[in-house]
Amino acid sequence: MQNNLEQRSLSVGSSRSFNGASNNVVSFNTSAIVVTSDAENVPVTPEWWMSKYLPSYSATRMFKFRNPNSYNWANNLLAGLAILFYGYDQGVMSQVNLNEDYLKLMGIYPTTGNSRNLAALGGIVSVYYGGSLIGALLGGSIADRSGRITAIILGVIVSIIGATFQASAMNITWMCCARVVTGLGVGAIDAVIPVWSSEVSSHTARGSFLAIEFFLNIGGLSLAYWIEIFASMSNNQVMAWRTPLALQVVFLLTILALVPFFPESPRWLAKVGRVSEARNVLQATHKGRVEAELAAIVQNVIHDHQHAENNSYIRMLFPRTKSQRELRRRVVLSVWLQIMQELVGIGVITHFFLPALATSLTLYAAIDLIQGAGFSQDEAKLLAGFNNLSYMFSVLFAVFTLDRFGRRGTMVWGAAGMALLLLIGGILDKYAQSGGPNQRAYGAGVVAMTFLYTGTFGATWLVTPWLYPTELFPTYVRAKGGAWSVVGWSIGNGVVTMITPFLFQAIEYGVLLLLFGLNIFVIPFIIFMYPETSGRPLEQMDDFFSNATSWNVFTASQQIREQGLTDHQWTRKYNGGIEQSEISMTRVSGDVDGERHGWANKLRRRASDAGLM
Repeated sequence: MQNNLEQRSLSVGSSRSFNGASNNVVSFNTSAIVVTSDAENVPVTPEWWMSKYLPSYSATRMFKFRNPNSYNWANNLLAGLAILFYGYDQGVMSQVNLNEDYLKLMGIYPTTGNSRNLAALGGIVSVYYGGSLIGALLGGSIADRSGRITAIILGVIVSIIGATFQASAMNITWMCCARVVTGLGVGAIDAVIPVWSSEVSSHTARGSFLAIEFFLNIGGLSLAYWIEIFASMSNNQVMAWRTPLALQVVFLLTILALVPFFPESPRWLAKVGRVSEARNVLQATHKGRVEAELAAIVQNVIHDHQHAENNSYIRMLFPRTKSQRELRRRVVLSVWLQIMQELVGIGVITHFFLPALATSLTLYAAIDLIQGAGFSQDEAKLLAGFNNLSYMFSVLFAVFTLDRFGRRGTMVWGAAGMALLLLIGGILDKYAQSGGPNQRAYGAGVVAMTFLYTGTFGATWLVTPWLYPTELFPTYVRAKGGAWSVVGWSIGNGVVTMITPFLFQAIEYGVLLLLFGLNIFVIPFIIFMYPETSGRPLEQMDDFFSNATSWNVFTASQQIREQGLTDHQWTRKYNGGIEQSEISMTRVSGDVDGERHGWANKLRRRASDAGLM
């Protein structure tokens, strides 16, 4: 998108149509903006009145590097450290929930066969996601009002307070409050860091970069698990659960010490009239063409100002105008995609076998199930740890697949593959739980299916629900769009962490068969509701939502064609300009081939039209 905007910004007296808002045409002289680029050219959005009381970015203390590449590496490392902490924070409760001293101190021991204690244990974990939901909304709002750096700093400070109280908790009320506070801070960090990173750094392969970030995310989760494994070997069981919780503060203090020396988003600086500072940031982080980049940012700021009334959580959820209804569609798609990420079973499977993407609260139940399949408790813990490592490296496949095969195909085939693995695993687990001379062999098969499942998830579904919203929302609501994505993630994880313990005790191996059905369930939603975003300029997504009203992507494409507009094949990966006539010729050719070669080619053509081949 940035490259397209740069090319437009170099033309004199250019005009641009912003279909994503209200189809009004905004005309202005770009060269004048490029030449002067001062506050007089930008409709200034006043900073929040509380900004002067909050920690913020300062140009005078910003790190200085010799070249933009070094700065981009530094920016990415800071974002990676934040993502690493995020993963650590997700996994840190896994072994804590198995520690008898912790369970007795919280007043919830024993958990096996005790519904009250089981519900309380799930509640301690799930309240975190309630905090992260609220924190994401607050973080997105503060990021728009006072800047991305301010929002990150506040999120880190709140997280430090929460982590400190977690490590010192003396009862269940104390721990629940600490979990909520930590969730508030992490939600803000999680919502703002990806937005800040994309606006400060120059990235040409969005999917690949985000995949690397999530490699670090699972790395942090794995680190938490192995630290707790070694801590559990200590004779001091009090420190065995308090120490991993306290180590969260080490990550947070490091981030807090570094963030004030990094640049603010040039887009936010331009929005509040600090154009010269935006230029300085661009000069530090971008190679050449700084004025063209700045002109593109100013164009967006002008557009944002004209549609400022849309930049509201209330209007995004309860719209009054056509453009606001378009935003609500994007919100629903973003939130539902995150919920589906949990429905495909990663939270439940990793609870069943290891603490992974969702915080584990049922490893004690998982251990019982795995022991029933012929493995000892120590073996189960080690298998869980090694699965974490394989899960982490599986994410690297997404670096090579996401930008090559698109979002829709990645998710559909990923869900199909996971469904098959879950079906086989469920059948094997039925026999593994029954005992007998082949119990361990069946158990080994269940372990193998679990490893393959988490690997498939890491390569397909882990990254995509986080990448999709960044390509779905217009730039003027990007921060709030990211916050809505975290809301969906919080809802999905919160529900899963509450019901997983009861699922294990109620249906045991049937959980895998239930998840098999849920993976099949999500496939039609991806095929029929979600347009392909890979490789597309944001203007094309604006065209799609502005000119089509149907939730069915195939019907929406038909609506666009009926208006005489270019059909950009919304179900396929965009490769830079497929005209309607070419599409029609391809379709006719496919029909002829189908008649000649029968149902197999017809099926292949339909899969190709759906972006699955």
